Amino acid sequence: MSGGLAAWRERLGRSVRLKLVAIALAPMVVALPLLLLALSAWTEFAYDRLLRTKVRADLAVAHGYFEQVLLEVGAGTRGVASSHALYEALRRARAAAPPRAGARADDRVLQAWLDAERERLGLDFLLLRRADDPDAEPVQTQGSGARLVVWDPQRLAAHAPHLTARARIALVPTRNAAPTTRTHEDRALLMLASIALPADAPVPGLVLHGGLLLNNNLDLIDHINRIVYPEGTLPFGSQGTATLFLDDVRISTNVRLFGERRAIGTRVSQAVRDAVLGEGRTWLDRAFVVSDWYVSAYEPLQDAYGRRVGMLYVGFLEAPLRWVRLAVVAGTAVLFVAVMAATAALSLRWARTLFEPVERMHATMQRVEDGDTHARVGPLRSRDELGELAQHLDHLLDVVQDNAERLRAWGETLDRKVAERTRELEASHASLRLAQQQLIQSEKLAAIGQLTASIAHEINNPIAVIQGNLDLIRETLGEAAQPVQAELRLLDTQVERMRLIVTRLLQYARPTEFAGYVEPQALAGVVDDCLVLVAHLLQQRRIAVQRHDAATVPVACNRQELQQVVINLLVNAIQATPDGGTLTIRSGDWAEDGQIVGAWLAVEDEGPGLDAATRERLFAPFFTTKPEGTGLGLWISQSLLERYGVRVEADNRADGRGAVFTVRLYTEPREPAADAPTAPP
Repeated sequence: MSGGLAAWRERLGRSVRLKLVAIALAPMVVALPLLLLALSAWTEFAYDRLLRTKVRADLAVAHGYFEQVLLEVGAGTRGVASSHALYEALRRARAAAPPRAGARADDRVLQAWLDAERERLGLDFLLLRRADDPDAEPVQTQGSGARLVVWDPQRLAAHAPHLTARARIALVPTRNAAPTTRTHEDRALLMLASIALPADAPVPGLVLHGGLLLNNNLDLIDHINRIVYPEGTLPFGSQGTATLFLDDVRISTNVRLFGERRAIGTRVSQAVRDAVLGEGRTWLDRAFVVSDWYVSAYEPLQDAYGRRVGMLYVGFLEAPLRWVRLAVVAGTAVLFVAVMAATAALSLRWARTLFEPVERMHATMQRVEDGDTHARVGPLRSRDELGELAQHLDHLLDVVQDNAERLRAWGETLDRKVAERTRELEASHASLRLAQQQLIQSEKLAAIGQLTASIAHEINNPIAVIQGNLDLIRETLGEAAQPVQAELRLLDTQVERMRLIVTRLLQYARPTEFAGYVEPQALAGVVDDCLVLVAHLLQQRRIAVQRHDAATVPVACNRQELQQVVINLLVNAIQATPDGGTLTIRSGDWAEDGQIVGAWLAVEDEGPGLDAATRERLFAPFFTTKPEGTGLGLWISQSLLERYGVRVEADNRADGRGAVFTVRLYTEPREPAADAPTAPP
């Protein structure tokens, strides 16, 4: 046993062991790309977490400063309300002109002093109003800071008319924003402190209102931006921005629309609006801001009643940081590719002795598949199992080539015999098929001929009786028949039509000898006559008829034949339309190459329409979809029209509510189609 293993190891040899080492290195080609993908995914995850952490911290700084401004507005207003200087100013104003009950303390001296205090505190307005003033804001009873309020244009004009123009902002159409019909934002977002003067004030019942307008407040927003993003804090040329929103409108921002113009009046995207204003969540993610992608943070701003009235935003350009991340990933990828290339080169160098015989065998098999039956691997330097396999392959190819030559000779003989037999069978099959078709057609025509003779014989006598009685009625009544002359003429016409139909049935055995009188016919008049004949069917089914007669030219056709075609189409449409439905008849001029060559008539029903199988056999004789049908109506109609060089066209309605059958006729007689089948009249 041990001797056998030793012999196997010796036969394996150093060459095979080196090849196995090369095969063992092959997984590196898979492992290195997977490692690169994992590194890229981890970098993406860490990059996103880092940016979100950064923008969350930026939002916290902006929020802190915003709250500080609210405290400063509230503290400044409260300080003025409790100051001795205000009391002195009120005493002087009262001494100069004591206010009447309900009047405002707005003496010029007092107002000048308030304006000076407003300038000192950096407020937009500082004014006194009586507590019982219906337009005044409610007194602030809790909190030391100011509160956010939204004033409509009327309230702003009543309290601070000098701020009306600054508050009005024209809306700029913004991509991805929620749809709106507004063109301007006239409301004002304010930081407002309303402090009631103490009861011992010289003028009781007064409230001091101090406010800061946030609309177009560029100093405030620029100061927030400098605090959050001092110069040099963002690497690689990224730029930080800050914005205040009233609802979803930017009312103060340092985001640029183009050039030096700020994006005031643009609106936030609908996704951010729904998340922040709709759900009250803080947005920490990428967002499209005006014209570029920013790493953004939005938080809702609430007024004194807890309503979300706006947003505070900070963010910075993502593009520079994204390029840096891509550069890092690309550098890492280049390093990994270099390592992988070096490893692959080393593996290929060791595996070359394994690849060479396999490649030669593969090339030999490829040449054999391409038709070179003499291709062989030939001698190899390798003396291992692969070398023996190559020799066995050459021997096998020799055997296959010998057997293939014998099979080829036998196959050529067999092919000749099969080809001869196939030609004989095809000729026999063609003859049999032709004979079968002729037999079927002959049987059908024979049956129709028998029916035709029987029907014609039975109908001729009643027709003669009807015609004779009509003549007798006309002679007997004389002048008394005048009121029903139109009906009698119609009966004469239809009796004549029945006589012609019987005559054509009798001529069925020699249809080529039949020829009708071709005269110009107006489609509208033909339709009028046909509707009279099918009126009882329409009444039975309660079917309404809609007509759209637009044909302006007559058509060349035998009137009885055209009536037969139209009545067939009308009866089929009535049978397909459900009770209470509508049957539509349309007509129009037929133009070819800009010239009117005839007219068309279309009959539309409201039935189930035509499926593919029905449409394929629709005009075949004896094909019908109705239990009581004969399958001859459309076939006869098609045959009649083919004598005039036209056909019946069948299709489904464009609205999918049924089928439409269209007849086109020329204004001048045309030669019948060469392949038009002969049909009974």
